[in-house]
Amino acid sequence: MKDCDREDCILAMKIICVDDEPRVLRYTVSQCEKVPGMEETRGFTEASEALAWAEKHRVDIALLDIDMPGMDGIALGVRLKKLNPDTAIIFLTAYKEFAFDAFSAHPSGYLLKPVTQEEVEREIAYAASRHPEKPHARIYARTFGSFDLMVDEKAVPFSRSRAKEILAYLIDRQGEGVSRADVFAALWGDREYDYSMQKQLDVYIRSLRETLRAYGAEEIFELSRGVLRVFPEKFECDMYQLLAGDVEMMNAFRGEYMRTYGWANEMEALLSEKCRGALR
Repeated sequence: MKDCDREDCILAMKIICVDDEPRVLRYTVSQCEKVPGMEETRGFTEASEALAWAEKHRVDIALLDIDMPGMDGIALGVRLKKLNPDTAIIFLTAYKEFAFDAFSAHPSGYLLKPVTQEEVEREIAYAASRHPEKPHARIYARTFGSFDLMVDEKAVPFSRSRAKEILAYLIDRQGEGVSRADVFAALWGDREYDYSMQKQLDVYIRSLRETLRAYGAEEIFELSRGVLRVFPEKFECDMYQLLAGDVEMMNAFRGEYMRTYGWANEMEALLSEKCRGALR
């Protein structure tokens, strides 16, 4: 997808600014009005007034103070998104600790007060350039919440849950080769890796390969000389995208990663920290 020209991106945009401090509100509105190509900028000191206006008018971008009495900026952002999912939300706050909580409103950006004209223009240009979510690749691993492998936007049904979990574990390892013993230790913990369990593991691995082959996704997996791995370059994954700094994926992450698998806790903590770090 091509990046749009800066002035084309922000042409004819309607913006609302909401802040319970009139002086700060006037300043924010004035900063927005200086951005080239704005169609209309409205300021509100009451969240309820902003919401009532948004019910009757298109809102392309909303700059919202987080800490407000009554309906705070996060709750307002959620309500605005329900009215129009395409509204870009930019939060303004003097407190960094509020920022992580604001993910529930799917924001496009954050600004720490006091804001500068350059910061306002940059965030507005970024928010205005956003497009509806691009189609996923043909093979897509969805790891936020529960794990699913999607092929052509449909979840692949695995006949054996352990086969599915093996694939999830390999995706978690991000292309690193792991032995059968490593896989067994991750999935079965302290159980003895005896001959019977080795044979059982082989059954699950064979089932995994057969399922991937049946759905045209065998290219993402390899078993060679006893080492299992996936090829991250041959599919897309929300976790990989978040680790690469994708803001959309940070907004989509709700603190749950492959929630049915105990071994996933370490990555879950890492993803949460990555999101927090992006706001510091």
